[in-house]
Amino acid sequence: MAVTAVIQHHVADYEVWRKAYDGFGDAQKAGGVTRQSVYRSTDDPNNVLIMHGFATTADAEKFLTGAELRDGMQQAGVQGRPRVEIYQDA
Repeated sequence: MAVTAVIQHHVADYEVWRKAYDGFGDAQKAGGVTRQSVYRSTDDPNNVLIMHGFATTADAEKFLTGAELRDGMQQAGVQGRPRVEIYQDA
């Protein structure tokens, strides 16, 4: 059963973050991401919501806790601790 990871975080500069995010596509694919979408808050354009699809919860957890993602987020200007939730298709 497929799962969706929902990640919300604040970034220092959306344009800088977006360039880094777009450059992380190969790592996402290698990490099991099957679909993706990005949203920005209407109140704060540096408040970002990302949805990633995975085949399994284990794939999502492995990708989301990996050092490569953590380092990439730090370099992209993610501020604070992201909110991460994983949902299973119902």
